[in-house]
Amino acid sequence: MSLARVLLCGALILTLSMGIRHGFGLWLQPITMERGWSREAFALAMAIQNLGWGLAAPLAGMLADRLGAFKVLMIGSLFYAAGLAGMAASNSSLGFALSAGVLIGIAQAGTTYAVVYGVIGRNVAPEKRSRAMGIGAAAGSFGQFLMVPVENALIASFGWQGALWMLAAAALVIIPMSFGLREHRSVLTSAGGASQSVAAALREAFGYRSFQLLMGGYFVCGFQVVFIGVHLPSYLKDHGMSPNVATTALALVGLFNVIGTYAAGELGQRFPRRYILSAIYALRSVAIGLFLLAPLTPWSVYLFASAMGLLWLSTVPPTNAVIAQIFGVQYMSMLSGFVFLSHQVGSFLGAWMGGWLYGLQGNYHVVWGICIALGIYAALINLPVKESPIVRAAPSAA
Repeated sequence: MSLARVLLCGALILTLSMGIRHGFGLWLQPITMERGWSREAFALAMAIQNLGWGLAAPLAGMLADRLGAFKVLMIGSLFYAAGLAGMAASNSSLGFALSAGVLIGIAQAGTTYAVVYGVIGRNVAPEKRSRAMGIGAAAGSFGQFLMVPVENALIASFGWQGALWMLAAAALVIIPMSFGLREHRSVLTSAGGASQSVAAALREAFGYRSFQLLMGGYFVCGFQVVFIGVHLPSYLKDHGMSPNVATTALALVGLFNVIGTYAAGELGQRFPRRYILSAIYALRSVAIGLFLLAPLTPWSVYLFASAMGLLWLSTVPPTNAVIAQIFGVQYMSMLSGFVFLSHQVGSFLGAWMGGWLYGLQGNYHVVWGICIALGIYAALINLPVKESPIVRAAPSAA
């Protein structure tokens, strides 16, 4: 399989799958106002989505490692379209939680990084892997930049329901793109050299300290980015800013995320990735702290969004490259899925706690403080991560 085809098709899939979800915060106000729901109801659906994504990610990764990414991507595309259509048609908060939460959560597990990165890991030489993952992550970031203004324009032109129906049709485009990631059976069976059972791979990973630390850092990543992505538009509106400021801010996150994720992949070719991860989490805390201390103006919002964009998904290439470096690529999608589960537990709490604490206090002050503290914690726990390949006494029985 050619590297160009893998990167092109993987980039297009990530552009769509990540781009669509990045704009969900734009739907918070129109949906809750028309349906008469609380912000917590919307936030709970987004939290369920992130938790469902995390819970389904290890299974989607395991299936992609065994059967190939092609089949998993096709199924994920169908779930995505069904979930978006369900969001448009839901008249109750329960139906909305099932569609926006459960269905789209499963869809994200089957159409995003864990599945696509498995194909990259199996088809790209180790010395080029970090760079290739950076390119893939940059593509997903470009989707965020591209899709936010598109989604805002669709809502303005066709209403929030019409916009969701159109996105449901767009999600089906992932199906033809997935043909570009169709792997020969020989690639799947030969990945990683000596065969290792799934159970042995899981025991090895979960008993390894560095894997646990990577999971802890990814938990923080999920909490921070989903809280900001879901609640920043409403935070700005509460302070008297127009919806266009929020739209521009989310688009800037996506634009600068392209630079940040590509740079993280390139830096991962030259420097220890644990230092890169530690720096990213520390700088997030600094950016949030400065944003809260500075006077709130459109330009302070744009500067914050640009800074956070550089750090947004830049954790993805080094984290996945470390997993491949330590454990090999035989079960890379599955192990990345378990690390991502930790990310999504954090995402669940970031989305839900934002709405819950807002309901209790009428502001987001406490959650911003939690984001800063968690960033410092993640910066510290990534420093002792060991990146060298794990030493196995003998191959496990298949």
